[in-house]
Amino acid sequence: MSTTPRVVVPQQDPVPAEGRVDIAERPAAGAGSGAAFLVLLLLLGLFGVSIAVFVAGAVAADRGEPGGVPRLVVGAVGLIIPLLLFTSFTIVSPGQTSVRQFFGRYIGTVRRTGLVLVPPLTSGKKVSIKVHNFETNEIKVNDLDGNPVEIAAIVVWQVADTARAVFAVEAYEDFIKAQAESALRHVATTHPYDEPGPGETSLRGGTDLVSAELAEEVAARVAIAGLEIIEVRISSLAYAPEIAQAMLQRQQAGAVIAAREQIVEGAVTMVDQALKRLEADDIVSMDDERRAQMVSNLLVVLCSDQRTQPVVNTGSLYA
Repeated sequence: MSTTPRVVVPQQDPVPAEGRVDIAERPAAGAGSGAAFLVLLLLLGLFGVSIAVFVAGAVAADRGEPGGVPRLVVGAVGLIIPLLLFTSFTIVSPGQTSVRQFFGRYIGTVRRTGLVLVPPLTSGKKVSIKVHNFETNEIKVNDLDGNPVEIAAIVVWQVADTARAVFAVEAYEDFIKAQAESALRHVATTHPYDEPGPGETSLRGGTDLVSAELAEEVAARVAIAGLEIIEVRISSLAYAPEIAQAMLQRQQAGAVIAAREQIVEGAVTMVDQALKRLEADDIVSMDDERRAQMVSNLLVVLCSDQRTQPVVNTGSLYA
C-alpha cells in the first residue's frame, strides 16, 4: 500500500449553486469475466443455431414448403436477439473505468477489469483512474511585498469520482490545469519571497508549508470535478528578470554584512583572550593607552580584507 500523503477531496462542493450538475459515482450493474464468457458462449451458440434456422427457413420458403416462413421469422428473431445482447459486453483495462449511460441517463461506473457484462444498449466512456501529473506554466505574480516573482508547480492527481469528472465539468483535464494555476497565483500573493515577518512563511524558506497550502487550495477548487490531489510541489521559483539583479545585490550585501559581523565577533574574542593571556602570564605590563594601541593593531590585522604590512616601532609611544 502506498504511503504517499493524499489530500482528501470533499464529498460535497463547499459552494453549491443552482443548476450545477449534482451527481456521484455509483457501481453499474454487471458481471465479471467468468459470467461474461459463459454468456458469450451461449450467445455464439444461439447465433449459430439462428443462422441455421434462418437458412433452412429461407430454403424452405423458396421451395414453397409449408412452415418455411415461420422458420425464417424465428431465425431472423434469433439473429436479432444475440446482436442486441452483444452490446452488453465491454472490455475494461487495468487503470481504466467505463462510465455507462442508457440513452443519456447515467446508470453507473464499471471498475471491474477484463471482459465485463453490462446492461444491453448502454454506451460507455472510458475514464482513466491512473495517477497523472503535469507542470503548470511559469507565471509572473507579485508576492506579499509586491516584488514580481516567477513561479511554477507540479501537480500530481487522479480521478476519484468518475461521474463528476465526466458530467460536472466540460473537460476535467483542462479544468484542473486552469484551477491549479489560479490557486498557485493566489497562494504566491499571500507570502513574501524572502525575509518573512513574524508569523509569516516565505516562498523560498517555507517550501513545504507553501506546497501543502497550495495542495489544499487546489483540492478545494477541483472537488466539484471529482478529482483527488495527491501532491503539489513548487518546481520553479525566482525573482522576475527586471528586479533579479537588484535583489541579487541585496542578497550579496546581506551576506557580506553577516560575514563581517562574524569576523568582528571573532576578532574581539581573540583580542580579549590575547590581552588576558598577556596579563595572566605577566609577559608585559600595559597602561590604558598601550592596551588601546594593541587592541587597535590586533583588530586591524584580524578584520582587514587585505594582508597587513607590519611596522616596527623602535621608539616610544610617548615620544
